Amino acid sequence: MTPAARRALDAAGRLFYERGIHAVGVDLIAAEAGVTKKTLYDRFGSKEQIVVEYLADRDERWRAFLAPYLEAAATPRARILAVFDASRDWADGYLTKGCSMVNAHAEISDPAHPAYPIIMGQKAWMLALFTGLAEEIAPSGGEAGKGGVRLGRALMLLHEGALVAHGLQLFPDAIDEARGEAEALSGAAVEQGRGRVSEER
Repeated sequence: MTPAARRALDAAGRLFYERGIHAVGVDLIAAEAGVTKKTLYDRFGSKEQIVVEYLADRDERWRAFLAPYLEAAATPRARILAVFDASRDWADGYLTKGCSMVNAHAEISDPAHPAYPIIMGQKAWMLALFTGLAEEIAPSGGEAGKGGVRLGRALMLLHEGALVAHGLQLFPDAIDEARGEAEALSGAAVEQGRGRVSEER
């Protein structure tokens, strides 16, 4: 990406997040980035594509931000909690108005929009992350199938609810509160798994 295109994408990302996607036009993005509209259209082709690249870039940066937290955690349970730790730290600099994907979905609900798969894909990736970690500690069985699936969904609900509560500033330390609940849930799953192993012996 050329320096001008990078400036344009950075400006678009800041404006989309702060003001909303529909409220920001190409003229404003060009002015904020110090580039011409022609440069924008030559590089991105359309405003829709700028939105796609803004969301994809934000998702990529979040995954890169999260990676060292996961790598530093020694157990699946610690990695679950590491996601909440990373989200808390990410929120300090990047979530002043809540989750960018949730905000974008409020404006882009048409599956035909090219940005829609980015939004849904990011949330599907998060659910898969939580479920994969949960399946390593939660026992199998039960009416809903694998315990890890149920725990993964519960963790996802805690995480996403915390991001929304943080963005709305409903109460302080929403992500830390969600982390505490995740710690309790994952701890109970570990104990249940140990109990099942003892019974099988």
